[in-house]
Amino acid sequence: MNSLNHSRAAAWHETKNLTKVAVLGVIAFFIMTYLEFPLPMFPSFLKIDLSDLPALLAGFGIGPWAAVLVEVIKNILHGIFKNQTAFVGEIANFLTGILFVVPASMVYAMKKTKTNAVIGMALGTLVMAAGMALANYYIFLPLYAKIFNLPLEAIVSMGTSVNSKVIDLKTLVIYSIVPFNIIKGIMLMVITLLIYKKVSPLLHM
Repeated sequence: MNSLNHSRAAAWHETKNLTKVAVLGVIAFFIMTYLEFPLPMFPSFLKIDLSDLPALLAGFGIGPWAAVLVEVIKNILHGIFKNQTAFVGEIANFLTGILFVVPASMVYAMKKTKTNAVIGMALGTLVMAAGMALANYYIFLPLYAKIFNLPLEAIVSMGTSVNSKVIDLKTLVIYSIVPFNIIKGIMLMVITLLIYKKVSPLLHM
């Protein structure tokens, strides 16, 4: 009987976690869709969206697997309802989010302290910046150029217009993609540190 009760309690706990993940995934979708904004020092195709925040909260409150599922839900919904880039944008967003939230939530899961949260998010920021530098140089920027029938020089020129150091694809990545993702990671870190204690009880209900 105790074993049956334990199984029911475990199943109920898992159902609650999946419900939280689904809700956070939908919130992340709305943030991604309606709350993105450019930064003046970067080319216009780079826009800050803080939709990785719900995934990070899921990762801290439930576990790394929950962070991944939030990223999956967010990008599937965006691909269905707002797809404008033949899913390339959603795949890039998914990879960006995974590179940030998975290292952050894995480090935090080892020991749930504020210090580990900061270390995890700092690590996630570095992994995201390095990973997306490589991914954009070798995959996403050439793919965008092909899909939209644009020469890579046209994309580079968007960076040159706001930063004279951008003269080719490599410098576009170094002076635009990398600092952009570092700034994004720092913003996510600051907001998470400010709100996590307030929302943590909801994640552990």
